[in-house]
Amino acid sequence: MEDNEINCEIALELLGNFGLKSDTAENGLEALRRFEESQQGYYALILMDIQMPVMNGYEAARAIRSLTREDAKTVPIVAMTADAFVEDIENAIAAGMNGHLSKPLDFELFGREILKYICR
Repeated sequence: MEDNEINCEIALELLGNFGLKSDTAENGLEALRRFEESQQGYYALILMDIQMPVMNGYEAARAIRSLTREDAKTVPIVAMTADAFVEDIENAIAAGMNGHLSKPLDFELFGREILKYICR
């Protein structure tokens, strides 16, 4: 791993160091359920892994976007995946995601992407 690359566990730890709370889900269905059961506006950002069991990240993002609650249409969803081809980025956008980060995560790019959404 290069000096500017971080893994997902370190990324979550970094978010905590900045005073941000994070939740994790084992699969896309659980991510959808957590969002559905949360209060309106609870989530400021969703970092969505693409390759998850039960329901993948594309399906989970589409399901979140199809919910009738207002924040389901506006919460930023950013794909996190080892798949970094142009078609993977296009698939993320087509699923309703706002951005795409490829793994391993680049520290500076990760920071810029997070700030873009939480500092609006």
